[in-house]
Amino acid sequence: MKPIFIAATIAIITAFTLPTTQTVYSFKVPSIDGGEIDFSKYKGKKILIVNTASECQFTYQYAALQSLYNAHKNKLVVIGFPCNQFDNQEPGDENTIQSFCKTRFGVTFPMSAKTMVKGDSIAPIYKWLCNKSENGVLDAEIKWNFNKFLLDENGKLLAHFASNVKPESKEIAAYLK
Repeated sequence: MKPIFIAATIAIITAFTLPTTQTVYSFKVPSIDGGEIDFSKYKGKKILIVNTASECQFTYQYAALQSLYNAHKNKLVVIGFPCNQFDNQEPGDENTIQSFCKTRFGVTFPMSAKTMVKGDSIAPIYKWLCNKSENGVLDAEIKWNFNKFLLDENGKLLAHFASNVKPESKEIAAYLK
């Protein structure tokens, strides 16, 4: 019985001491246009991930997200994740959302298909973003639309910003210098 006890003890210690090996680069998500967003494609760039909605008080941030994307295209990618979990503020289908974003705000940055960002059906990428036990950096709770997660050029999570932190804010700009 002694070898089993030692093996079980090593397994328990290992489970609590080894960091997760999964990075943002291991994620692939459905894109709004029916394709796929492969995060490994963005190695070497910062990534700003934002849960979005078309009928929210923060919807105007699409314009600033597009400006940020245009200004830093060589070193930053913005990825929008439409979500309908907050007061039914993203009720449309993918075609409706995509048309709205392009027509109203000129959005050209990548957008995912509609995504669950909290709760029992949370998308794996958001589970990773919101849990320190998975991302190794921080715990975050998404309370509304337009929460932002910034990752560095190596896929490491740098920061989480609440809805009221605008894309053009000093807080975000400090990371883009």
